Amino acid sequence: MVGNERTERTGRRVVVAGGTGGVGEGVVRRHLAAGAQVLVPTRSLQRAEEFRAVLGEAATDGLQLVVHDYTTFEGAERLVAEARSRLGGVDEVVASVGGWWSGRRLWEVDDADWTSAFVGLATTHLALARAFVPLLPPFGTYTVVVGESATVPVPSSGLVSMQQSALLMMRDVLQAELDGGRRVFALVLGPVRTRHVSDEAGWVTSDQIGEVAVALAATPTFSGRAVGLHDAAAAAEALQTIASTR
Repeated sequence: MVGNERTERTGRRVVVAGGTGGVGEGVVRRHLAAGAQVLVPTRSLQRAEEFRAVLGEAATDGLQLVVHDYTTFEGAERLVAEARSRLGGVDEVVASVGGWWSGRRLWEVDDADWTSAFVGLATTHLALARAFVPLLPPFGTYTVVVGESATVPVPSSGLVSMQQSALLMMRDVLQAELDGGRRVFALVLGPVRTRHVSDEAGWVTSDQIGEVAVALAATPTFSGRAVGLHDAAAAAEALQTIASTR
């Protein structure tokens, strides 16, 4: 952990959309370890209970799990109301929302593919951003998590590359539209070691991703940008770069 982030982050109010996933788990763990209050929306009570069991002792009193659908504009606005009610406000948001799609070249894509792999995810991300970004305090952070497919075309998975690339531009536009203070980041990930895939040495881990997310939020001198976490070494380098701006 960079510096004394437990002291710095105690009481910070964080929403992690997609927090129950393999990548999101690391983000939740590191924020909880730093003393933050963390709200994680999930699809069902059963999934919430399973995730609490996965976290084990890391599931401190700072964790709040809520069954909520945030995939629409209205749903995301309700999530803001839920966060305000439970946390009293929101200082940081991490949107680790996504999935993989493959099997068709672009000229073979049908309506169902387009709706699920591009429109649905793009709508979810915009819904979250439009609901939360205007409410962030000075030096609050909004972070989207994308994969390297945002910049590297993947044959037969083109809709994923297109959607991830759109998220990078959404980050750019949001930061350009904000009038200082609040910062918008993108974490651009290579292959990730998670609780589902744990035997690949050199891959960035979900805990490292969480550590970078915490460090970004804890360092107001580090401006909003895309941060490449292509492997474990890149994550360590990113932490050093962030620390050097303090």
